[in-house]
Amino acid sequence: MTLAAWQQDFRSWLTDASEEAARRVGGDASRGLSVYQNNYRGQLIECLEHSFPQVRTLLGEDAFLHAVVTHINHHPPHAWTLDAYAYGFGDTLSVLFPHNPDVHELAWIENALAEAFVAHDAQPLPLDALASVDWDAARLRFAPSLRHRPATTNADSIWSALSANAEPPESEMLDEPGGLIVWRRQFVSCLKRVDAAEYEALLHLQENESFATLCDLLVERLGDADGVAKAGALLAGWLGSELIVGVESV
Repeated sequence: MTLAAWQQDFRSWLTDASEEAARRVGGDASRGLSVYQNNYRGQLIECLEHSFPQVRTLLGEDAFLHAVVTHINHHPPHAWTLDAYAYGFGDTLSVLFPHNPDVHELAWIENALAEAFVAHDAQPLPLDALASVDWDAARLRFAPSLRHRPATTNADSIWSALSANAEPPESEMLDEPGGLIVWRRQFVSCLKRVDAAEYEALLHLQENESFATLCDLLVERLGDADGVAKAGALLAGWLGSELIVGVESV
């Protein structure tokens, strides 16, 4: 048996408990391999427990453990670091709890906060740099830590309560869907729910960085005066939250 074949059999034993692979790897001592599989699965369980503490609290121990075991059975690690193992857990939760969007959004929040914390550094745009900006040609750059997704539930309120060891509110659908945004401000990962207008503006700027076209979009939606005022308010809020790290003129 070549080393590559032995390694493949050992991986098969770890990930799906292949008895045939175990016999090829360990021969008569194959029963002793169980200690490696237990350690392997134990580390993956600890990884997901550490990555999703609020999902664990919301679901309860039994339901969360069932979801974790299901995920481990179907999704072996795919990267060199265990930090990446948490990324696909939300997909498993979507399959297991198809009628609980609050669970899906809560899992996204926890994962996005962790991703934002280790994202590339970028300095927020200093306010004195705005004096010379040609806003008709300005293109805005957001912090590389920015993450976003649609919001349909009060998952952000649930996360805030659970993180503070408080009683969470009842899960409910939002009257008007909006968006969830996560980013890092200095050394703190931040979470905010935004309304549909701000979320649409963020998506527009990520696709087309032009501030002028954003103003045009908002004027079309709200009228001349209200559209320009909304664009100015959004820009001020993003600058104050340190979401914008660059303005370029083209």
